[in-house]
Amino acid sequence: MDADAIIVGGGLAGLVAACELADAGRKVVILEQEGENSLGGQAFWSLGGLFFVDSPEQRRLRIRDSRDLALQDWLGSAQFDRPEDHWPRRTAEAYVDFAAGEMRPWLHAMGMRWFPVVGWAERGGGHAHGHGNSVPRFHITWGTGPGVIEPFERRVREHVEGGRVELKFRHRASRILRSGGRISGVAGDILEPSTVQRGQKSGREVVGDFELSAGAVIVTSGGIGGDLDLVRKAWPVERLGPPPKTMVAGVPHHVDGRMIAVAQEAGAAVINADRMWHYTEGVKNWDPIWPNHGIRILPGPSSMWFDARGERLPAPCLPGFDTLSTLKHILATGHDWSWFVLTQKIIKKEFALSGSEQNPDFTSNSWRAVMKNRRGASAPPPVEAFKEKGEDFIVRNDLCDLVDAMNALTGEAFIDHDRLRMQIEARDREIANSFSKDAQITAIRGARNYLGDKLIRTAAPHRILDPANGPLIAVRLNILTRKTLGGIHTNLDGQVLDASGEPIDGLYAAGEVAGFGGGGYHGYNALEGTFLGGCIFSGRNAGRCAAR
Repeated sequence: MDADAIIVGGGLAGLVAACELADAGRKVVILEQEGENSLGGQAFWSLGGLFFVDSPEQRRLRIRDSRDLALQDWLGSAQFDRPEDHWPRRTAEAYVDFAAGEMRPWLHAMGMRWFPVVGWAERGGGHAHGHGNSVPRFHITWGTGPGVIEPFERRVREHVEGGRVELKFRHRASRILRSGGRISGVAGDILEPSTVQRGQKSGREVVGDFELSAGAVIVTSGGIGGDLDLVRKAWPVERLGPPPKTMVAGVPHHVDGRMIAVAQEAGAAVINADRMWHYTEGVKNWDPIWPNHGIRILPGPSSMWFDARGERLPAPCLPGFDTLSTLKHILATGHDWSWFVLTQKIIKKEFALSGSEQNPDFTSNSWRAVMKNRRGASAPPPVEAFKEKGEDFIVRNDLCDLVDAMNALTGEAFIDHDRLRMQIEARDREIANSFSKDAQITAIRGARNYLGDKLIRTAAPHRILDPANGPLIAVRLNILTRKTLGGIHTNLDGQVLDASGEPIDGLYAAGEVAGFGGGGYHGYNALEGTFLGGCIFSGRNAGRCAAR
């Protein structure tokens, strides 16, 4: 054999699996269709958020979390309701145990560290037993996505030096081989050399082929978010409505889902393909890296949210609360876009942009840079750059001028100035009291009861139309593709299951291609910080099982 195990995909899940195999003395080949500078895959572009339960960071901020509360939140969000959800649910329960137990100390021992203020993502739909995080659990890794990748890449490269791991870039798998009733290797194409930067679109000219044999094959090739046609094909029309005609891509083009079909040809079952996670706060990148490059705004709770016709979105469609409910509501209007309306006071404290490249202060591990960029009258420099150069951002001193610019941007006179003013003024009147019937005002005040939000994430309540808080800002929001929640059906050990639910001898899957474990351990909704964590957890399980 050429190796004990072949890993298809050099992203985070693949690196974790390779570390476990090589640590156990196994010889590993990693196949990656992109160039060497793409090692680490999609995780490189992330904010580096990890879902921990009852962490030291939480306890320092007086957040009372527990395994039982986290599992309640997870199951309330997942809403498992299908017979094939047996392994997704088992994997979810095991992951919550991992997140409440050895995950943080295990990663800490490798050198990972986290920003001391825990983020409160995906706050939910309004019921304790339903979707959402009851408490803040989003831990930003110092170094963001590259900081999460670094310890695993370092270990892999040490094994490369020791002869236990071989990296084969520009190798695109197209067939999983069988021999004697079990998986025996991988065959595919060798692509032309590529010198493009990480994330940029690389060439697909074939210059050769390959065939490699191994005792185990682990598929860790990612999801479908870079192929908008595949996203639309899998779109759950009955649940979310028709797919958007216009979307922006939150992941590079090579997140193409090819290996899902290749694994199916080898006998793998795919489940929950209709479950997906796309964001509603996407803006077009003014300095794009990949085609149709979109960036997600990570909003605090204060921006007013309006649909394409200028009608305010109802609760729980509030910034940062319930992603899929908001997506469904927006699409039900018959339009693909919506609007934030806010002030300079809100944008400077509440706006963050998702991604390692949009957060150079966190990515650089510099406390000084973080303090410099996130204090003063301006928003962090990347946000100010979007405000100045992004085509979706409008800045005006007067609401009438703002509305004119909003209608000019879309080419449709959908926004009526008097109607928009009435809704904003009604909201502004609620600021005069410390109590309110407005769900968003109540949510803002609730957020500021949490020290972390009060310090760095939630602006003090103020009147949007008061010129002292200006200028006024409108942001057109696009649907942004991101994650595949379903995928290749596996058990807790990452063994790929066939249509009858039996393991396929020698075949494993981990990461997004496997729905982050089990074939979809999120169920219908994600609690955030669980994508990188799912890659780590499922990659570790698959690597350890394959090594045995």
